[in-house]
Amino acid sequence: MLIEVLKSKIHRVKITEANLNYIGSITIDEDLMDAANLLEHEKVQVVAIESGARLETYIIRGTRGSGVICMNGPAARHVQVGDTVIIMAYATMDFKEAKHFKPSVIFPKEDNSL
Repeated sequence: MLIEVLKSKIHRVKITEANLNYIGSITIDEDLMDAANLLEHEKVQVVAIESGARLETYIIRGTRGSGVICMNGPAARHVQVGDTVIIMAYATMDFKEAKHFKPSVIFPKEDNSL
């Protein structure tokens, strides 16, 4: 049996930009991506604390060390600059493997740094 489990989580980062006129995605600082074991173009779920919105998109690599978290495209309507979000990615794996799997979870500082 295969199940879907949490693979990566960036817990509570601030939106630094929102670009409605972009084709879609979320731009994430490469340092945060590395720390949370996330890849460019990987599918993620974004949960907006203030609005309660939950949406899925994919990652675009942001400038390393910039702290950038930018919602792009239509998803930019669900968050405002300064809002807090949680970003999660999931993996599908065998049930036995999942019992011992440990996700990469990070808790960035208020300025989105590690």
